[in-house]
Amino acid sequence: MMKKTKKPDLWVVVSIAILCAYLIFLMYPMLNLLQQSLYNKDGAFTMEYFQKFFGRTYYFSTLWNSFKVSVLATIVTLIIGVPLAYVYNMYEIKGKTVLQMVIILCSMSAPFIGAYSWILLLGNNGIIRKTIKSLLGITMPTIYGFNGILLVLSLQLFPLVFLYVSGAMKNIDNSLLEASENMGCKGVKRFFKVIVPLCMPTILAATLLVFMRAFADFGTPLLIGQGYRTFPVEIYNAFFSETTGGDYGFACAISVIAIVITTVVFLLQKWTSNKFAFTMNALHPIERKKAKGPFNVLIHVFCYGIVGIAFMPQIYILYESFRKTSGKAFVPGYSLNSYREAFKVAGNAIKNTFVIGLGALVIIIFLAVLVAYLVIRRRNKVNGLIDIMSMLPYIIPGSVVGIALIMAFNKKPLILTGTMIIMIIALVIRRLPYTIRSSVATLQQIPITVEEAAISLGSSKAKTFFKITVPMMSNGIISGAILSWVTIITELSTAICLYTVRTQTLTLAIYTYVSRGNDGIAAALATILSLTTVVSLAVFMKVSKSKDVTL
Repeated sequence: MMKKTKKPDLWVVVSIAILCAYLIFLMYPMLNLLQQSLYNKDGAFTMEYFQKFFGRTYYFSTLWNSFKVSVLATIVTLIIGVPLAYVYNMYEIKGKTVLQMVIILCSMSAPFIGAYSWILLLGNNGIIRKTIKSLLGITMPTIYGFNGILLVLSLQLFPLVFLYVSGAMKNIDNSLLEASENMGCKGVKRFFKVIVPLCMPTILAATLLVFMRAFADFGTPLLIGQGYRTFPVEIYNAFFSETTGGDYGFACAISVIAIVITTVVFLLQKWTSNKFAFTMNALHPIERKKAKGPFNVLIHVFCYGIVGIAFMPQIYILYESFRKTSGKAFVPGYSLNSYREAFKVAGNAIKNTFVIGLGALVIIIFLAVLVAYLVIRRRNKVNGLIDIMSMLPYIIPGSVVGIALIMAFNKKPLILTGTMIIMIIALVIRRLPYTIRSSVATLQQIPITVEEAAISLGSSKAKTFFKITVPMMSNGIISGAILSWVTIITELSTAICLYTVRTQTLTLAIYTYVSRGNDGIAAALATILSLTTVVSLAVFMKVSKSKDVTL
């Protein structure tokens, strides 16, 4: 009598398939990058590429420049974001829902669009500089260089600190604040002695995110850096200059250095966070109270002043998009010509943005749901490894991911360079962590007994997963997917390495027209991108059924 063949466990098959996908499309390109940095054209082991970087002041100074601007931007965002979150959550602010939406829009716009906007405002011919010069005779400094990069990054990234700290403050029990007040700890003293320590784990997490975003930012220093060269821009320049000579080794070495640096920073933050780690559960959440007198005026001026300055560039871009143009120059009057020209010359870029973006998003949602289930419900060494690999792109700069994919898939047996497929793969790798984390957080709140009950009643594992578990995870899945979507459509650093004329996206088209000085079309395209972001945010808030958004 023949023995029945035991069917393989569905989730074992899924684990192996996802592990293989990560090994092929993430680990293989990264290991190939490392290999290229350690071997010369003849295949001999060498450290000459690393010696070239550390031995020349010019290259090493770009690393120092990136550290300096990233550290200072992180400090400034904390100085702005933490007090803003405190005031917003502790006191009644008129129009707080609109205020929060504007704050989020500031963080979700592409950084290089903010840089472009500030060029129009504070560039050599910027409207603010010209106005102040004509009225007061004072020549303001331009936006270009270190100060401009710091300004743009700080105003673009402080909302992340605000959202993180706001989320932490919702877990603070109001009785703690009442007790501190009864003991005479009020106002500024309570902020530093009670609020900041209670929010410290979250503040550290926000610090890491802001530093990583600032360190890896590509578009801002590319547009306004001029003589101030940063590390991500140097990676890009090194790769494409070396390509002309057929030697990729130096570009790969710089990419490896970037990975090592971001990994060290990430591990340092994790170690620090563990030292401050604790849990809170707010049985009595903080209740906003109305401030009185001059203090009430002061906090409103602080909130709306900071947010107004941060959002001003996007308002000005919208205004510029409706101005008449003659060639590349603006002329008196208003029209829709910039939009007509934008759709005429960049219609394919707009279409590609949605085709590539939606293609990546579908794969992200599918993989995120599976990875979240494996990590939470099927814990083992393989799934633990998948969890670690899924978060690696979180600490790897986008330009490095793009270079690694080009190096890995520009030769047989798998040639993907120049195709839409490689751009979709890059976006999936880069933006998958957002939806995974959101899905994991939701699944952790769903009792496993619900699934066990369904299986005990005769439902198969697959049917239980798709018919019961996934619908219960839907809010977390959709929320994470929308956040992934917003970062997909504003992606520049990876896309600029991988695109061709046929696969150009909206962000690349904007960058192209900004570089050419065609401000009308660039403003129209930037407005279209911002409008897409606004719609995405509205959907997020509708799905989450909350007026308050936190991270």
